[in-house]
Amino acid sequence: MSVHAHPDDESSKGAATLAKYAAEEVEVEVLVVTCTGGERGDVLNPAMDRPGVRENLAAIRRDEMAEARRILGVRQHFLGFVDSGLPGPGEPLPEGCFALAPLEEAAGRLVGLIRSFRPHVVVTYDETGGYPHPDHIRTHQVTVAAFDAAGEAGRHPEAGAPWRPLKLYYQGGLSRPWFQALHDAMTARGLDSGMREVLAELPEAGLEITTRVPCAEYFATRDRALLAHATQIDPNAGFMLHDRDVERQVWPTEDYHLARSHVAVDADIDAATPEDDLFAGVRRPPRPTAAAGAAASPGCG
Repeated sequence: MSVHAHPDDESSKGAATLAKYAAEEVEVEVLVVTCTGGERGDVLNPAMDRPGVRENLAAIRRDEMAEARRILGVRQHFLGFVDSGLPGPGEPLPEGCFALAPLEEAAGRLVGLIRSFRPHVVVTYDETGGYPHPDHIRTHQVTVAAFDAAGEAGRHPEAGAPWRPLKLYYQGGLSRPWFQALHDAMTARGLDSGMREVLAELPEAGLEITTRVPCAEYFATRDRALLAHATQIDPNAGFMLHDRDVERQVWPTEDYHLARSHVAVDADIDAATPEDDLFAGVRRPPRPTAAAGAAASPGCG
């Protein structure tokens, strides 16, 4: 289960990982939870800034989300809150928005989804939200609260039978090391990276990376899902401009920070760090036995 603030966040943060796991079909099901409808988002693609788009942005973003979900091969659910927008300094948050929703109420909705979907792994943002958008920060708060509450029978009894997810991860992508590695690699090849301004603004410190999921073969799927969010993604700017072959060569993973784990400690498994699988320790590798060549490996959801 990957929990995000707005439509398009699932495609810009960890999308290749989602597509990779969704392609496994037999062992893994993938659910994207979108906390808001992105109703107060801007139209960031100049080609889409035309009559009828802003007036119908909520419906258009739902259609974009449906197409991105199809491309990634995942399930998707709107949590039903209203986008908070991005108020300027000193401006109040709009009444009734997600960032002002009572934490217990919002977490209760997500608890219900966790208990019905029964994920082993939950992924969301760290406490900064990845960037200081009020909906991203609230998404972190809601997801952490729901992760902790979902397994406790006495909390949110109306939300179904308890289910305790085993691992909680924070997104670690688009880090300074990622930008630096791509900038250096493209510059060495005589290519303009377009990343100097971004690097000048990014802090040196970042989230500790515990898990690197190899998924370069799904970068093209990620890009198609991103472009499905046509109101948000300009195909001629920003993230869409760097050389994909260079990215596959120098940074073929999507990265995460393991924030919580209820997986029993196993020296053989835990020795492999950083992890290369969000399900490390959940689906255990086959082991030789006296009676057979290898033990069976259980599936996971």
